[in-house]
Amino acid sequence: MERQSCLTDRAVPVVADTSVLINLNATKCAETILDALPNPFLVVSEVILELKSGVQTGRGDAAAVDARHASGQVQIVQLGGTGMQYFSSLVSGPVAQTLDDGEAATIAYALEMKPYAIPLIDERKANRICAARFAGLVTGSTVDLLVQDDVWAALGCVRLADAVFNALHDGRMRVLPHHLKWVVALIGPERARQCRSLPRSVR
Repeated sequence: MERQSCLTDRAVPVVADTSVLINLNATKCAETILDALPNPFLVVSEVILELKSGVQTGRGDAAAVDARHASGQVQIVQLGGTGMQYFSSLVSGPVAQTLDDGEAATIAYALEMKPYAIPLIDERKANRICAARFAGLVTGSTVDLLVQDDVWAALGCVRLADAVFNALHDGRMRVLPHHLKWVVALIGPERARQCRSLPRSVR
């Protein structure tokens, strides 16, 4: 089964958006994934604030990230001056050209570290804006994280399929077009039909 991940350089840090952390928690094997991932795993403080806003609705993602930060699996980082300039440019303007704080901060931090960090963002709008405005920036997604070579080896095909299904079904993971065929082949058409976050065309 063909798979592809942009995380080919084990030394490059990845910066995870809010949705990626929610999906990671939904896999039910986040600790194994982060233990296997050789890349430094960074989260910007604005993303932590977004996760904490979900506590009121009963979500436990903020507590899960806090625990992984305490264990050293996750590093929490702050935007510097250059990052704040990028952040401001991504949250100001017409709605069609702006992002929420978590996505904007994730991209801004990666740009501040450019070319030494990869932002992990799942939403098409954020990826479209990145491609249009920051052509040299490599972006990834939750799927790129899950199919990274070391993570694949640690989970194995069966457990990885379960993790992807859990992220889709429970985390409502978005899948970018170039990963759709692989994801459906991995989890199978019966489970794909249960995943409302997948496009109707592949369910």
